[in-house]
Amino acid sequence: MEGQVVGGMLRLFHSRLPRLRAGSLQDNPRDPVKEPEKPQEHCLPAFAGGQHFFEYLLVVSLKKKSSGPDYEPTITYQFPKRENLLRGQQEEEERLLGAIPLFCFPDGNEWASLTEYPRETFSFVLTNVDGSRKIGYCRRLLPTGRGPRLPKVYCIVSCIGCFGLFSKILDEVEKRDQISVAVIYPFMQGLREAAFPAPGKTVTLKSFIPDSGTEFISLTRPLDSHLEHVDFSSLLKCLSVEQILQIFASAVLERRIIFLAEGLSTLSQCIHAAAALLYPFSWAHTYIPVVPERLLDTVCCPTPFMVGVQMRFQQQVMESPMEEVLLVNLCEGTFLMSVGDEKEILPPKLQDDILDSLGQTTNKPWSYFQRKILEYEEQKKHKKSREKTVK
Repeated sequence: MEGQVVGGMLRLFHSRLPRLRAGSLQDNPRDPVKEPEKPQEHCLPAFAGGQHFFEYLLVVSLKKKSSGPDYEPTITYQFPKRENLLRGQQEEEERLLGAIPLFCFPDGNEWASLTEYPRETFSFVLTNVDGSRKIGYCRRLLPTGRGPRLPKVYCIVSCIGCFGLFSKILDEVEKRDQISVAVIYPFMQGLREAAFPAPGKTVTLKSFIPDSGTEFISLTRPLDSHLEHVDFSSLLKCLSVEQILQIFASAVLERRIIFLAEGLSTLSQCIHAAAALLYPFSWAHTYIPVVPERLLDTVCCPTPFMVGVQMRFQQQVMESPMEEVLLVNLCEGTFLMSVGDEKEILPPKLQDDILDSLGQTTNKPWSYFQRKILEYEEQKKHKKSREKTVK
């Protein structure tokens, strides 16, 4: 329902917006991998009347370096293994696979064995050297067992943006890995051979699990294919509507926006939602939902960007040389830095109508706000019609 609300709000906005540039995301040539705001579904080849669900399933684990106490994220399982590739293709795949562990463990390499660790589901987006876009859906957790151990990450790499659906797939991967890594293979093979369903449609997979028998797994794609990769609830919980409007206004002017949060899940969900506020336009600049420690100098970039940084790096970010940045603390719901004119960017009449409508929805369904937006649009049409008649 939150997606419908924001979608209606954006339809109200976009008639007054300047057209955003459709430039390249490769703004900073120093960065080996850049992230766009949304994957393009057409980048996967047609398959069985549709698209592949995914390109890779990877398990990324922490391995101790040969020297020193630090750990290095390493791919310990890969499906499918790519063979018979041309030399150029192999080099491209190696660059892609080499970057993924960095985004699975963006916290850095200082880890210690743990007995408890909260399960986290998050995502990141990468742009390959040929301009194709891929999104990584991650589930980070402690492997089954007793005693202190290090977390690992299941990562599904796909060109399709659909967070809820891939979260369910990660649930199935996790369940099978608790039995044996070998049980993952037939499930992922069946998934790879299935065509990605059209919006609102369902695909059913048959999968055998030892000691449980054959299971039928239904995967349904949301009807709204434009915003299905977005969960607006986290953003609405962390920030007020006034603050969300100011973030939207800053994004329209293509400014630099940094989000801070403790959890990877909150960080990635909120920044995906913030970028989706621009729909039907898109963010055409540097976009990194969770910035790895190694790429923190991105916040010094002079070009527009929208990035997410873990709270543990707040001091390092605050001490970095930055100009005209909107720094958003998602944990406390505050702006730590701002340009100062964020409240004045959108027309006052538009802001007042939106805020009034939201204020009246207390204890009422979100559809009430949707109706108020439609009423506002009808009023604008009638006003323009009257002006033409007078002239």
